[in-house]
Amino acid sequence: MSEEKKESCETQSVKVPWTGYIALAFAVVFFSGLLASQKGWITAFDFNALAGKFGVMKDAAKATFQGQGGFGARDGFMFGFGLLPSVMLALGMVEIVDHLGGLKAAEKLLTPILRPLLGIPGIAGLAMVTSFQSTDAGAGMTRMLRETGCITENEKTVFCAFQFSAGGTVTNYLASGAALFSFVTVPIVLPLVLIFVLKIFGANLVRLYLNRFEKESV
Repeated sequence: MSEEKKESCETQSVKVPWTGYIALAFAVVFFSGLLASQKGWITAFDFNALAGKFGVMKDAAKATFQGQGGFGARDGFMFGFGLLPSVMLALGMVEIVDHLGGLKAAEKLLTPILRPLLGIPGIAGLAMVTSFQSTDAGAGMTRMLRETGCITENEKTVFCAFQFSAGGTVTNYLASGAALFSFVTVPIVLPLVLIFVLKIFGANLVRLYLNRFEKESV
């Protein structure tokens, strides 16, 4: 890690302005999906609501600009192109939160939790919350943390292992999983808790492997 990048991350734990805690609280609500089921103006504070969705073709009620029946590299390109708005929105919001001191607050508050739990710094907390709702935005934020030197290569690998397992956890569970809620014989929160436990378990298996067989990369 260059001295400039190292200093940039270290200074984030020195002093947290009061605006940082407000910005962090806003970011957690914004990216968590807590307001996804709400109606009216309050949805303006939800990431997915602001990201929106593409319209449909007039003559094909189910077809978006991507079309239907595509395959191969061309269809993959169109799919990837469709991810750009949400990723750009997420990274833009992170820049605003960072400017207000939100990432400093995240590092200070979450490092005592995330360091023993997953071996990653608290500054990754916002990316973690985001990954529960959007895999693409979470991945983009993780890449930004790595490129700015705020997490090491091994920390990135462990964090990616956590995100990769059951990506977009909350969104997918409440959307796709809702079809099975009527058949579940336990409180519906228990499977979600189990998913998080297994995500942490899997990430720590990767963490154990890296600590045992790989040298740390800064």
